[in-house]
Amino acid sequence: MSRLDNKVAFITGGSRGIGAAIALKLAEDGADIAITFTSAAGKAAEIVGAVERLGRRAIAIKVDNLDAAALEAAVNEAHHKLGRLDILVNSAGVYSMDTVDTLTLEEFDRVMFIHVRASFVAAKAAAALMGPGGRVISIGSNLGEIVPFPGLVAYATSKAALTGLTKALARDLGSREITANIVQPGSTDTDMNPANGDHADGQRARMAIPRFGQAKDIAGLVAFLAGEEGRFITGASLTIDGGANA
Repeated sequence: MSRLDNKVAFITGGSRGIGAAIALKLAEDGADIAITFTSAAGKAAEIVGAVERLGRRAIAIKVDNLDAAALEAAVNEAHHKLGRLDILVNSAGVYSMDTVDTLTLEEFDRVMFIHVRASFVAAKAAAALMGPGGRVISIGSNLGEIVPFPGLVAYATSKAALTGLTKALARDLGSREITANIVQPGSTDTDMNPANGDHADGQRARMAIPRFGQAKDIAGLVAFLAGEEGRFITGASLTIDGGANA
C-alpha cells in the first residue's frame, strides 16, 4: 500500500505550478484528488488525466476563490463525489507588487481575500467533513517572514496573516487529531516567478543554495505533512527557500 491509499485530497489552485505538483505527488502516494481552477480549464483537464493515469480518481471544479459560497460548495462536492475528505491544501494564490503609496484598497482586499479569507472558508468547510488524521496544509511564502524589498505590502501581509490562521486552526482542531501547518516556499520556478525572469538574479543572490526550487520540492514537503510521518506536526511554519531567510 502507498502511504496515502484510501485518502482524498482537495487542492485549491491545483491546475498549475506548485498546486499541480502537489496534486500529482499526492496522487503518486495513493490519494484521490480534487482540484480547483479559475480559468485554466485545459491545464486542469491535463492534471485530472495525469492523476487518472496513476490509477487514482480525480475531479476538477471551477471556482473563483473570491466567491466564498462557491468554494464551500466545491469542498462539499468533492466530498460527495469522492466519498470522503482527508487532506486540504490551500494553494491558490496571486502575486501583487505595489508600494503603500500606489496600492489600492481594492487590490489589498483581493489579495487578502484569496490568500486568507478563502483559506479560512475552505478550512472551515473541510474540517466539518474530516475525521481524525485530517490535514490542513496552506502554502504561504518566505516573504511572510522577511520582506527584502519594497512593493510587498499586500502579498507579505496576507502570507503573514495566513501563518496566524494556521496556528489558530492547529489549536482549534488539535483535539480532533486534525493538524494544520503552513509551508513557506521561497523562489520557485513557476509561471508566476520563472527562474529566468527579470528579477531572478536578485532572488538567487539572497539564497544559501543559489538556485530556484522546483515545484516538486514543495510538493514533497506537503506530502510528508500529509502522510503518517506528519501526524504530530501541527501549528508549524516550514520554510523551504534554499536558505534565503537564513
